[in-house]
Amino acid sequence: MSALLPVVDARARILDGLNPKPAETVALGDTLGRTLAAPLAALRTQPPWDCSAMDGYAVRAADAAVGARLKVVGESAAGRSFAGEIGAGEAARIFTGAPVPKGADAILLQEDATRDGDAVTPREAAVAGRHIRRAGLDFQAGETLLDAGRRLGARDLALAAALGHGALSVARRPRVAILATGDELVAPGTDVGPDQIVASNSFAIAGVVAGEGGEAIDLGIAPDDRAAIRAAVERAFAAEADILVTLGGASVGDHDLVRPVLEEAGVALDFWKIAMRPGKPMMAGRKGATLVLGLPGNPVSAIVCALLFLVPALRKLSGRADATPGLRPARLGRDMPANDHREDYMRAALSVDDAGRPVATAFPRQDSSMLRPLADAECLLVRAPNSPAASAGDPCLILELPYPL
Repeated sequence: MSALLPVVDARARILDGLNPKPAETVALGDTLGRTLAAPLAALRTQPPWDCSAMDGYAVRAADAAVGARLKVVGESAAGRSFAGEIGAGEAARIFTGAPVPKGADAILLQEDATRDGDAVTPREAAVAGRHIRRAGLDFQAGETLLDAGRRLGARDLALAAALGHGALSVARRPRVAILATGDELVAPGTDVGPDQIVASNSFAIAGVVAGEGGEAIDLGIAPDDRAAIRAAVERAFAAEADILVTLGGASVGDHDLVRPVLEEAGVALDFWKIAMRPGKPMMAGRKGATLVLGLPGNPVSAIVCALLFLVPALRKLSGRADATPGLRPARLGRDMPANDHREDYMRAALSVDDAGRPVATAFPRQDSSMLRPLADAECLLVRAPNSPAASAGDPCLILELPYPL
Protein backbone atom coordinates (compact mmCIF):
# COMPACT_ATOMS: atom_id res chain seq x y z
CA MET A 1 0.00 0.00 0.00
CA SER A 2 1.47 3.35 -1.04
CA ALA A 3 1.93 6.08 1.54
CA LEU A 4 -0.72 8.80 1.74
CA LEU A 5 0.38 12.20 0.45
CA PRO A 6 0.32 15.07 3.00
CA VAL A 7 -2.11 17.89 2.22
CA VAL A 8 0.62 20.52 1.86
CA ASP A 9 2.54 18.36 -0.62
CA ALA A 10 -0.59 17.55 -2.62
CA ARG A 11 -1.46 21.24 -2.90
CA ALA A 12 2.09 22.14 -3.94
CA ARG A 13 2.01 19.53 -6.70
CA ILE A 14 -1.36 20.76 -7.93
CA LEU A 15 -0.19 24.38 -8.06
CA ASP A 16 3.15 23.61 -9.65
CA GLY A 17 3.11 24.72 -13.26
CA LEU A 18 -0.14 26.69 -13.04
CA ASN A 19 0.21 30.22 -14.42
CA PRO A 20 -2.20 33.17 -14.47
CA LYS A 21 -4.51 33.31 -17.46
CA PRO A 22 -3.87 36.01 -20.09
CA ALA A 23 -5.14 39.49 -19.32
CA GLU A 24 -8.16 41.08 -20.94
CA THR A 25 -9.58 44.59 -20.74
CA VAL A 26 -13.03 44.71 -19.18
CA ALA A 27 -15.43 47.60 -18.50
CA LEU A 28 -15.15 48.72 -14.89
CA GLY A 29 -18.73 47.75 -14.09
CA ASP A 30 -18.05 44.14 -15.09
CA THR A 31 -14.91 43.61 -12.99
CA LEU A 32 -16.40 42.77 -9.58
CA GLY A 33 -14.69 39.61 -8.34
CA ARG A 34 -12.07 39.70 -11.08
CA THR A 35 -8.32 39.86 -10.43
CA LEU A 36 -6.19 42.80 -11.50
CA ALA A 37 -3.58 41.82 -14.08
CA ALA A 38 -1.57 45.05 -13.76
CA PRO A 39 -1.03 47.70 -11.07
CA LEU A 40 -3.56 50.52 -11.11
CA ALA A 41 -2.31 54.07 -10.82
CA ALA A 42 -4.27 57.28 -10.37
CA LEU A 43 -4.98 59.22 -13.55
CA ARG A 44 -5.94 62.27 -11.51
CA THR A 45 -5.46 63.89 -8.11
CA GLN A 46 -8.21 63.56 -5.50
CA PRO A 47 -9.42 66.03 -4.46
CA PRO A 48 -8.13 68.07 -7.39
CA TRP A 49 -8.28 71.29 -5.38
CA ASP A 50 -8.63 72.44 -1.78
CA CYS A 51 -12.27 71.93 -0.84
CA SER A 52 -14.55 72.40 2.11
CA ALA A 53 -15.28 69.51 4.44
CA MET A 54 -18.37 71.25 5.88
CA ASP A 55 -21.19 73.64 5.01
CA GLY A 56 -20.48 77.20 6.08
CA TYR A 57 -18.51 80.22 4.88
CA ALA A 58 -15.07 80.49 3.29
CA VAL A 59 -13.20 83.22 5.15
CA ARG A 60 -9.81 84.63 6.01
CA ALA A 61 -9.06 83.43 9.55
CA ALA A 62 -7.46 86.76 10.41
CA ASP A 63 -10.79 88.51 9.73
CA ALA A 64 -13.14 85.92 11.26
CA ALA A 65 -12.94 86.78 14.96
CA VAL A 66 -15.97 86.49 17.21
CA GLY A 67 -18.33 89.43 16.58
CA ALA A 68 -16.70 90.55 13.32
CA ARG A 69 -19.01 91.51 10.47
CA LEU A 70 -18.06 89.98 7.12
CA LYS A 71 -19.60 90.77 3.76
CA VAL A 72 -20.86 87.72 1.81
CA VAL A 73 -19.62 88.29 -1.75
CA GLY A 74 -20.54 85.00 -3.43
CA GLU A 75 -21.19 81.28 -3.19
CA SER A 76 -19.16 78.13 -3.88
CA ALA A 77 -21.02 74.85 -4.39
CA ALA A 78 -19.95 71.46 -5.74
CA GLY A 79 -19.84 71.85 -9.50
CA ARG A 80 -20.28 75.65 -9.25
CA SER A 81 -17.21 77.27 -7.71
CA PHE A 82 -16.82 80.93 -6.77
CA ALA A 83 -14.62 82.53 -9.41
CA GLY A 84 -13.65 85.57 -7.36
CA GLU A 85 -11.16 86.06 -4.55
CA ILE A 86 -11.91 86.59 -0.87
CA GLY A 87 -10.54 89.91 0.27
CA ALA A 88 -10.26 91.56 3.66
CA GLY A 89 -13.55 91.52 5.57
CA GLU A 90 -15.23 89.22 3.03
CA ALA A 91 -16.73 85.71 3.02
CA ALA A 92 -18.32 83.33 0.54
CA ARG A 93 -21.11 80.89 1.29
CA ILE A 94 -19.65 77.40 0.76
CA PHE A 95 -20.99 73.85 0.75
CA THR A 96 -19.37 70.49 1.46
CA GLY A 97 -17.08 69.40 -1.36
CA ALA A 98 -16.97 72.81 -3.02
CA PRO A 99 -13.63 74.41 -3.96
CA VAL A 100 -12.23 76.88 -1.46
CA PRO A 101 -12.05 80.32 -3.15
CA LYS A 102 -8.76 82.12 -3.57
CA GLY A 103 -7.83 84.21 -0.56
CA ALA A 104 -9.77 82.08 1.94
CA ASP A 105 -7.84 79.94 4.43
CA ALA A 106 -10.56 78.74 6.81
CA ILE A 107 -14.16 77.53 6.93
CA LEU A 108 -16.57 79.17 9.34
CA LEU A 109 -19.21 76.54 10.11
CA GLN A 110 -22.78 77.63 9.43
CA GLU A 111 -23.79 76.66 12.98
CA ASP A 112 -21.07 78.97 14.31
CA ALA A 113 -22.29 81.98 12.36
CA THR A 114 -25.22 84.40 12.23
CA ARG A 115 -26.40 85.51 8.79
CA ASP A 116 -28.05 88.89 8.28
CA GLY A 117 -28.70 89.67 4.64
CA ASP A 118 -25.34 89.90 2.87
CA ALA A 119 -23.42 89.95 6.14
CA VAL A 120 -22.29 87.09 8.40
CA THR A 121 -21.01 87.34 11.98
CA PRO A 122 -18.87 84.55 13.57
CA ARG A 123 -20.03 83.26 16.96
CA GLU A 124 -16.89 81.10 17.09
CA ALA A 125 -13.55 82.24 15.69
CA ALA A 126 -12.48 80.49 12.45
CA VAL A 127 -9.13 78.70 12.58
CA ALA A 128 -6.77 78.68 9.57
CA GLY A 129 -6.80 75.33 7.76
CA ARG A 130 -9.67 73.86 9.76
CA HIS A 131 -12.39 72.03 7.79
CA ILE A 132 -10.41 72.25 4.55
CA ARG A 133 -9.51 69.12 2.60
CA ARG A 134 -6.24 69.83 0.84
CA ALA A 135 -5.71 68.92 -2.81
CA GLY A 136 -4.33 65.37 -3.05
CA LEU A 137 -5.51 64.43 0.44
CA ASP A 138 -6.75 61.06 -0.87
CA PHE A 139 -4.25 60.39 -3.67
CA GLN A 140 -2.00 62.05 -6.23
CA ALA A 141 -1.95 61.53 -9.99
CA GLY A 142 0.53 58.78 -10.87
CA GLU A 143 0.34 57.11 -7.46
CA THR A 144 -0.24 53.32 -7.56
CA LEU A 145 -3.22 52.42 -5.39
CA LEU A 146 -4.12 48.84 -6.36
CA ASP A 147 -1.56 46.10 -7.02
CA ALA A 148 -1.68 43.32 -9.57
CA GLY A 149 -3.05 40.11 -8.09
CA ARG A 150 -5.75 41.86 -6.06
CA ARG A 151 -9.26 40.51 -6.32
CA LEU A 152 -11.59 43.42 -6.86
CA GLY A 153 -14.34 44.09 -4.36
CA ALA A 154 -17.00 46.80 -4.35
CA ARG A 155 -14.68 49.21 -2.52
CA ASP A 156 -11.94 48.61 -5.08
CA LEU A 157 -14.33 49.42 -7.92
CA ALA A 158 -15.22 52.71 -6.23
CA LEU A 159 -11.52 53.53 -5.88
CA ALA A 160 -10.75 52.54 -9.49
CA ALA A 161 -13.52 54.81 -10.69
CA ALA A 162 -12.21 57.69 -8.57
CA LEU A 163 -8.74 57.08 -10.02
CA GLY A 164 -10.24 57.82 -13.44
CA HIS A 165 -10.39 54.31 -14.96
CA GLY A 166 -13.37 53.24 -17.04
CA ALA A 167 -11.90 49.82 -17.90
CA LEU A 168 -9.42 47.54 -16.17
CA SER A 169 -6.89 44.90 -17.20
CA VAL A 170 -7.93 41.70 -15.42
CA ALA A 171 -6.98 38.04 -15.69
CA ARG A 172 -9.29 35.91 -17.79
CA ARG A 173 -11.74 33.89 -15.73
CA PRO A 174 -10.58 30.29 -15.21
CA ARG A 175 -12.99 27.86 -16.88
CA VAL A 176 -13.93 24.83 -14.79
CA ALA A 177 -15.80 21.87 -16.24
CA ILE A 178 -17.74 19.91 -13.60
CA LEU A 179 -18.80 16.29 -14.09
CA ALA A 180 -20.83 14.30 -11.57
CA THR A 181 -20.73 10.52 -11.93
CA GLY A 182 -22.82 7.65 -10.58
CA ASP A 183 -25.87 5.55 -11.43
CA GLU A 184 -27.41 6.61 -8.13
CA LEU A 185 -27.53 10.33 -8.97
CA VAL A 186 -30.54 12.27 -10.25
CA ALA A 187 -30.98 16.00 -10.77
CA PRO A 188 -32.79 17.94 -8.03
CA GLY A 189 -36.46 18.50 -8.76
CA THR A 190 -36.83 15.18 -10.61
CA ASP A 191 -38.30 11.89 -9.43
CA VAL A 192 -35.97 9.94 -7.16
CA GLY A 193 -35.96 6.16 -7.52
CA PRO A 194 -35.70 3.73 -4.61
CA ASP A 195 -31.93 3.31 -5.08
CA GLN A 196 -31.14 6.91 -6.03
CA ILE A 197 -30.09 10.14 -4.34
CA VAL A 198 -30.23 13.78 -5.40
CA ALA A 199 -27.00 15.12 -6.89
CA SER A 200 -25.81 18.07 -4.81
CA ASN A 201 -22.03 18.29 -5.22
CA SER A 202 -22.13 19.94 -8.64
CA PHE A 203 -23.98 22.93 -7.21
CA ALA A 204 -21.48 23.38 -4.39
CA ILE A 205 -18.49 23.15 -6.72
CA ALA A 206 -20.07 25.55 -9.22
CA GLY A 207 -20.67 27.93 -6.31
CA VAL A 208 -17.04 27.66 -5.25
CA VAL A 209 -15.95 28.41 -8.83
CA ALA A 210 -18.25 31.42 -9.12
CA GLY A 211 -17.24 32.67 -5.68
CA GLU A 212 -13.60 32.64 -6.75
CA GLY A 213 -14.28 34.53 -9.99
CA GLY A 214 -14.24 31.50 -12.30
CA GLU A 215 -16.64 30.27 -14.96
CA ALA A 216 -18.34 26.91 -14.36
CA ILE A 217 -19.20 24.54 -17.22
CA ASP A 218 -21.82 21.97 -16.20
CA LEU A 219 -21.17 18.60 -17.87
CA GLY A 220 -24.19 17.07 -16.15
CA ILE A 221 -24.36 13.58 -14.63
CA ALA A 222 -22.67 10.58 -16.22
CA PRO A 223 -23.79 7.06 -15.23
CA ASP A 224 -21.29 4.39 -14.21
CA ASP A 225 -20.50 3.64 -17.83
CA ARG A 226 -17.05 4.01 -19.38
CA ALA A 227 -18.34 5.37 -22.67
CA ALA A 228 -20.58 7.96 -21.03
CA ILE A 229 -17.82 9.17 -18.70
CA ARG A 230 -15.30 9.27 -21.54
CA ALA A 231 -17.67 11.32 -23.74
CA ALA A 232 -18.20 13.87 -20.95
CA VAL A 233 -14.46 14.10 -20.25
CA GLU A 234 -13.76 14.71 -23.93
CA ARG A 235 -16.34 17.54 -23.91
CA ALA A 236 -14.34 19.22 -21.17
CA PHE A 237 -11.14 19.02 -23.21
CA ALA A 238 -12.94 20.24 -26.34
CA ALA A 239 -14.19 23.24 -24.36
CA GLU A 240 -10.56 24.01 -23.41
CA ALA A 241 -11.41 23.97 -19.72
CA ASP A 242 -8.57 25.11 -17.48
CA ILE A 243 -9.72 22.63 -14.83
CA LEU A 244 -11.82 19.48 -15.08
CA VAL A 245 -13.47 18.47 -11.80
CA THR A 246 -14.96 15.00 -11.57
CA LEU A 247 -17.21 14.10 -8.66
CA GLY A 248 -17.36 10.52 -7.42
CA GLY A 249 -15.87 7.35 -8.81
CA ALA A 250 -12.40 8.24 -7.57
CA SER A 251 -11.94 5.27 -5.25
CA VAL A 252 -10.90 1.73 -6.20
CA GLY A 253 -14.18 -0.21 -6.18
CA ASP A 254 -15.62 -2.15 -9.12
CA HIS A 255 -17.91 0.78 -10.00
CA ASP A 256 -15.27 3.49 -9.59
CA LEU A 257 -14.53 4.07 -13.25
CA VAL A 258 -13.27 7.66 -13.32
CA ARG A 259 -9.61 6.89 -12.78
CA PRO A 260 -9.26 4.29 -15.59
CA VAL A 261 -11.32 6.43 -17.98
CA LEU A 262 -9.14 9.48 -17.31
CA GLU A 263 -6.03 7.42 -17.98
CA GLU A 264 -7.56 6.12 -21.22
CA ALA A 265 -8.30 9.73 -22.21
CA GLY A 266 -4.61 10.63 -21.85
CA VAL A 267 -4.64 12.20 -18.39
CA ALA A 268 -1.32 11.75 -16.59
CA LEU A 269 -2.39 11.12 -12.99
CA ASP A 270 -0.06 12.42 -10.33
CA PHE A 271 -1.64 11.06 -7.14
CA TRP A 272 -4.93 9.68 -5.81
CA LYS A 273 -4.60 9.25 -2.06
CA ILE A 274 -4.21 12.09 0.47
CA ALA A 275 -3.55 11.92 4.21
CA MET A 276 -6.65 13.91 5.14
CA ARG A 277 -10.10 13.41 6.58
CA PRO A 278 -12.51 13.88 4.89
CA GLY A 279 -11.26 13.54 1.32
CA LYS A 280 -8.70 10.73 1.28
CA PRO A 281 -9.69 9.32 -2.19
CA MET A 282 -8.89 12.45 -4.19
CA MET A 283 -6.83 12.36 -7.35
CA ALA A 284 -5.07 14.93 -9.49
CA GLY A 285 -3.45 14.92 -12.89
CA ARG A 286 -3.05 16.83 -16.13
CA LYS A 287 -3.72 16.58 -19.80
CA GLY A 288 -1.99 19.34 -21.70
CA ALA A 289 -2.98 22.66 -20.17
CA THR A 290 -5.96 21.18 -18.30
CA LEU A 291 -5.65 20.39 -14.59
CA VAL A 292 -7.81 17.42 -13.60
CA LEU A 293 -9.10 17.07 -10.03
CA GLY A 294 -11.05 13.94 -9.10
CA LEU A 295 -13.01 14.79 -5.96
CA PRO A 296 -14.69 12.20 -3.74
CA GLY A 297 -18.42 11.59 -4.05
CA ASN A 298 -19.27 12.23 -0.40
CA PRO A 299 -20.57 15.82 -0.23
CA VAL A 300 -18.44 17.04 2.67
CA SER A 301 -15.32 15.37 1.26
CA ALA A 302 -15.90 17.02 -2.11
CA ILE A 303 -16.41 20.49 -0.65
CA VAL A 304 -13.47 20.30 1.77
CA CYS A 305 -11.21 19.11 -1.06
CA ALA A 306 -12.50 21.98 -3.20
CA LEU A 307 -11.54 24.45 -0.48
CA LEU A 308 -8.06 23.01 -0.04
CA PHE A 309 -7.14 22.30 -3.67
CA LEU A 310 -9.58 23.77 -6.20
CA VAL A 311 -9.71 27.22 -4.60
CA PRO A 312 -5.90 27.66 -4.56
CA ALA A 313 -5.73 26.47 -8.19
CA LEU A 314 -8.40 28.98 -9.22
CA ARG A 315 -6.61 31.76 -7.40
CA LYS A 316 -3.28 30.96 -8.99
CA LEU A 317 -4.85 30.81 -12.44
CA SER A 318 -6.39 34.21 -11.69
CA GLY A 319 -3.06 35.68 -10.63
CA ARG A 320 -4.18 36.15 -7.04
CA ALA A 321 -1.49 36.99 -4.51
CA ASP A 322 -3.29 34.97 -1.80
CA ALA A 323 -3.54 31.58 -3.49
CA THR A 324 -3.05 29.39 -0.43
CA PRO A 325 -5.77 29.59 2.25
CA GLY A 326 -4.39 30.81 5.57
CA LEU A 327 -5.12 29.24 8.94
CA ARG A 328 -6.12 31.34 11.95
CA PRO A 329 -5.29 30.63 15.59
CA ALA A 330 -8.20 29.87 17.89
CA ARG A 331 -9.05 27.97 21.08
CA LEU A 332 -10.76 24.61 21.41
CA GLY A 333 -14.36 24.75 22.57
CA ARG A 334 -14.30 21.20 23.90
CA ASP A 335 -11.92 18.34 24.64
CA MET A 336 -10.55 16.49 21.61
CA PRO A 337 -9.17 12.94 21.41
CA ALA A 338 -5.79 12.15 19.86
CA ASN A 339 -5.73 12.25 16.06
CA ASP A 340 -4.46 9.49 13.77
CA HIS A 341 -2.06 9.79 10.80
CA ARG A 342 -4.43 11.91 8.70
CA GLU A 343 -4.91 15.68 8.82
CA ASP A 344 -8.43 16.29 10.07
CA TYR A 345 -10.80 19.05 8.91
CA MET A 346 -13.71 19.08 11.34
CA ARG A 347 -16.88 21.11 10.92
CA ALA A 348 -17.15 23.50 13.85
CA ALA A 349 -19.03 26.44 15.32
CA LEU A 350 -17.14 29.65 15.96
CA SER A 351 -17.62 31.87 19.00
CA VAL A 352 -15.61 34.33 21.10
CA ASP A 353 -14.40 33.86 24.68
CA ASP A 354 -14.28 36.50 27.43
CA ALA A 355 -10.84 37.59 26.23
CA GLY A 356 -12.13 38.20 22.70
CA ARG A 357 -10.36 35.14 21.26
CA PRO A 358 -12.06 32.92 18.65
CA VAL A 359 -13.25 29.56 19.96
CA ALA A 360 -13.86 26.60 17.63
CA THR A 361 -16.23 23.89 18.86
CA ALA A 362 -16.26 20.80 16.67
CA PHE A 363 -19.66 19.26 16.02
CA PRO A 364 -20.08 15.83 17.65
CA ARG A 365 -20.95 14.13 14.35
CA GLN A 366 -18.44 14.48 11.50
CA ASP A 367 -19.73 11.95 8.95
CA SER A 368 -18.62 13.02 5.44
CA SER A 369 -22.06 12.33 3.97
CA MET A 370 -23.83 14.89 6.18
CA LEU A 371 -24.45 18.26 4.56
CA ARG A 372 -26.44 19.79 7.42
CA PRO A 373 -23.46 20.13 9.81
CA LEU A 374 -21.40 21.62 6.98
CA ALA A 375 -24.13 24.16 6.25
CA ASP A 376 -24.20 25.06 9.96
CA ALA A 377 -20.41 25.24 10.29
CA GLU A 378 -18.64 28.58 10.54
CA CYS A 379 -15.13 27.16 10.23
CA LEU A 380 -13.12 23.98 9.84
CA LEU A 381 -11.12 22.95 12.89
CA VAL A 382 -7.79 21.69 11.56
CA ARG A 383 -5.96 18.97 13.49
CA ALA A 384 -2.51 17.93 12.36
CA PRO A 385 -1.63 14.27 11.86
CA ASN A 386 -0.86 12.42 15.09
CA SER A 387 -2.00 15.33 17.26
CA PRO A 388 -2.20 14.33 20.94
CA ALA A 389 -5.39 14.64 22.93
CA ALA A 390 -6.25 18.25 23.75
CA SER A 391 -8.45 20.03 26.27
CA ALA A 392 -11.01 22.79 25.90
CA GLY A 393 -9.18 26.12 25.88
CA ASP A 394 -6.04 24.72 24.26
CA PRO A 395 -4.71 26.50 21.14
CA CYS A 396 -5.82 25.21 17.74
CA LEU A 397 -5.95 26.26 14.09
CA ILE A 398 -9.04 26.95 12.01
CA LEU A 399 -9.84 27.50 8.36
CA GLU A 400 -12.66 30.02 8.04
CA LEU A 401 -15.31 29.17 5.47
CA PRO A 402 -15.44 31.92 2.85
CA TYR A 403 -18.63 33.48 1.57
CA PRO A 404 -20.48 32.33 -0.50
CA LEU A 405 -19.52 28.76 0.50
